[in-house]
This record gives sequence, C-alpha cells and structure tokens, in this order.
Amino acid sequence: MKIALAQLNYTIGDIDGNTSKIIDAVECAKREKADLVIFAEQSVSGTPAFDLLCKTTFLELCEESLARIAEHCDTVAAIVGLPILSSRGTLSAAAVIENRRVVRCVTKKNITARREMGFIVGGDGVESVEIAGEKVAVVVGDDLKVIREIDRNVDTVISINARRYGKGMLSQRYETMHNIAFVESKNIVIVNQIGCSGEIVYDGTSGVIDKQGRLTLKMKSFEEDFAVYDTAAEHAEIKLPDSLFRHDRTAMNYSAAVLGLRDYFHKNGYTKACVGLSGGIDSSVVACIAAEALGRENVRGLMMPSQYSSDHSVTDAEMLAKSLGIEYSVLPITESYVSIVNTLKPAIGGRDFDSTEENIQARIRTIMLMAVQNKTDYILLNSSNKSENALGLCTLYGDTAGAFSVTGDLYKTEMYDLARYINKRFDNVIPENILTKEPSSELHPDQKDSDLLPPYEVVDAILLRMIEQGQHREEIVNAGFDSEVVERIHAMIMKNEKKRYQFPPVLRLSSCAFKHERLMPLINKYGY
Repeated sequence: MKIALAQLNYTIGDIDGNTSKIIDAVECAKREKADLVIFAEQSVSGTPAFDLLCKTTFLELCEESLARIAEHCDTVAAIVGLPILSSRGTLSAAAVIENRRVVRCVTKKNITARREMGFIVGGDGVESVEIAGEKVAVVVGDDLKVIREIDRNVDTVISINARRYGKGMLSQRYETMHNIAFVESKNIVIVNQIGCSGEIVYDGTSGVIDKQGRLTLKMKSFEEDFAVYDTAAEHAEIKLPDSLFRHDRTAMNYSAAVLGLRDYFHKNGYTKACVGLSGGIDSSVVACIAAEALGRENVRGLMMPSQYSSDHSVTDAEMLAKSLGIEYSVLPITESYVSIVNTLKPAIGGRDFDSTEENIQARIRTIMLMAVQNKTDYILLNSSNKSENALGLCTLYGDTAGAFSVTGDLYKTEMYDLARYINKRFDNVIPENILTKEPSSELHPDQKDSDLLPPYEVVDAILLRMIEQGQHREEIVNAGFDSEVVERIHAMIMKNEKKRYQFPPVLRLSSCAFKHERLMPLINKYGY
C-alpha cells in the first residue's frame, strides 16, 4: 500500500482554512498515486480547542467539512482527525473516507492530556479497517502507548496524533513506536501536526517504523512536510544515534521557540514585537528569537537604564541591537524613579532601601514598554526564564508582564546554551560580554544573583530534580547537593506560586511546565 503522510500546520477554529489544506494534500496524494493519505488528530478543528469542543455548532461544522473532503477522495482513501459529537460527549475521532464517503469513525479511548480532560470523553479505541483491499489498524492519540492487542491479520498500524514538543519527549515517542513495531511485528505509521496553538508547539517529526523496529521514514521537525511511503517496497534504515535528540536539544528548543512565537503572532494577527533590552542574557535571547521569527524590521528594543545600571549594560544592549539590525531607543528611568520614590515618602518614607525600590524600577520599565505597545502596536514579549519563575526572582506587574513568554519554560543554563547556539549559527550576534558577565538584575548597587544563590548550574540541577523529576528534598540531598541550599530553593518555589498564577502565557518547551503538568494549589500547607 502506498501511504501519503500529510504533516500540516492547522489553526484552531479555522475550519474552512484547515479543510482547504487537507483537500490540497488529498489532491497531492492523488497525483502521487497514493492509496491512502493520512492527517493528524483533530486536523479539521485544530487543537486544543477547549470549550469550542462543547459547542454543538462548532462540532457540526467540523463534521460538515468531511463532506467537502470526501468529494475529493475518489481515487484515494483518507484518514482525517476531527472532534465528533456523541451521546456520551465529544470524541476525538479518525474519520476513514473511501469512495467519496465516510465509512468509519475510529475514536480515542484514553484521554491522558489535561488539556483534553473535561472536553473530550473516551471512545472505543483501536479498530481494524479495510482500505484499498488491505486491512490496517487505526489508532488515535495516546491509545498507541497502551495498545494491547492488534489484529494478527493487520500488517500496518496507522496512528494519528497531536503530540506537543517537549525536551526529551521526542526520543520517548520513537522508543514507544520501536517497541510496538518490534514486539508486534507491525509497521507503525505515525502522523503528527506542526505549529503553535497558544502555549503548545507541535513538532511534527512524523514517520514510519517497520516490522523489524527500524526507522525507515523520518519527516521534518517544525516544518510542514509531505511524503509517500510504500509498505511493499524495500526501505533503508535511517540511523539515529542514541544521543541525537539529547545533543540536538538546544537546536530543537530554538526551532520550537521560533515556530511558537511566529505562529502565536501570525495566527493572532500580530506583526511587531517589543523587548526590554537590559544587556542581559535573557532579553538578548528573546530579541534574537523575535528577529528570526518575525523579521528584524518588526522588532523594537527599549533600553531603560537606572542609576544602578552599569555602563556596559547599555553598551552591550546597543551592540546587540545593531548586530540584529533592530530599531531601539535608550530611555533612562532615573528621573521617573526618583520622582515616584519622593512622591511616596509621606506614606513609606524613613525606611531602608529594600525590594520596594527594586520593584518600582521594574514596574516603571513595564509602564514604558506597555505604552509603546498601546501607542505603536508593538506587542510586548516577556523575557523570563524558568529558574527565575520557579524561585520568584521576578516582579509582579514588572518583569513578569508581557503578552507572551517564549522562554519562560527554559532554565537559566538553557538560556546560555541557546545564546551560544545563536552565536554559532548567526556569527556571534550576541556580544561576548553578555555571555561572560555575572548575571544581575542591577536593581541596587553591585547586585549579583550569586549574592542569594549558588551558580545556576547548581540551582538548575536542583530545580530539574524537583520539578521535572518530582524528587523529594531528601533524595536530592542524598544525590550530593547541599541540604541548606536544597531547603532554601524548595522554600522559594513554594512561596511563589501566587506569582506563577499571574504570568503571561508561557510557551511549553519542557516535559513539566508550570500551570499544566505542574499545577499547585494557590493555598497550600503541604510541604511535599
């Protein structure tokens, strides 16, 4: 059987646009003389559609679109993902179309993603279907992970998916496919979608693993792609080193961030972004991602030094802006800061300098950035990282502000990895001093992050164990980390849940993003 895999970028709610993309791919499959063309899970609707899945009209429009698609399926069969309404609720289905009509809808049984719970109900699971005279098994979403019995008369399992990108998750996906293919002696064909749907970015990376467990087709990551695979033909194995995804993780994080930001803007009708350039690593990386995603002519930087800012901070930020070719302005905040502090003296005067004055600086900068957004339509990008978000080293309504955070799910050390990758790829666009100077928010004289914490290599190793791996403090101490540091970091995480509840949307690039895979109560006395 000649199977066409259509890996496409869909937009949530754009039923007509998604349907047109599907029809174009059907026509392409016909030109390639394919017997079957496959599309991702919920390709008609886009995903995650959340409460749209509770709207009867929306679901009816999705099902009506199948009639348009079926009109083109005369010489080729198709498997199309969409939500359908049943007496039990909304199901995620794979519609099997042949001879211009829908002959079967295979539904997903296991609802494992939080983003679907409460919106999608479980269906019947994997089914065997005869297509073009050959029997295949059709499975939707995470049902592939828990599949137990496959019809022995089936040689090929077709899995349609909407699996998001996350560090380390891609290698797990291929391992699952390999194990099923090898143990069951079946070809596994998986089609995933690509693109950003709000806080989620789908990587694509669709492919085929043959009966021997060999990877014989690997499609592009973070790009639309189309391929035809003949199950009866001989295929060479695609060799992937065990370390490939680990070594390429920084490059994949970069690609995911660029795609995520580009789609977030374009699908929402935005074109221009502004970034507060501090001369630090985080804002530098965000500016580089924005320039790549949106075009340098659509990115603007604001440098807002205070009396506590070092001279090199402005110099470094200017060098970065000039290297990127983006517009920038230098707008000192000292006068505004002094004016606000003096105005507040009747209410808070006479007290020593503390975080109050530090937070005033951060909030002044946000006022200025938001003014640029309101007046000139440059959408404000947040420049946070996961380490600071976890520890609460950020100011509510200050540096936590922004319409979108493209790096808020990446640890500080990963930001440095991204910066080095960007410099290697784009001829050292980030000044070396930004990479080598000690991290500081420069909110009081001679401030350094190391005044409060050990090096970020240590901090991030502890955070990774606590957050992604769910280890207890005792386990982390037994692994060789200082108990006092571990307790301090744990206390900071627990204390700052209220801040994370008020963050902007954060692009999910890890396997355990705040507010999604890790959702803690706003009031919590359990220390875990």
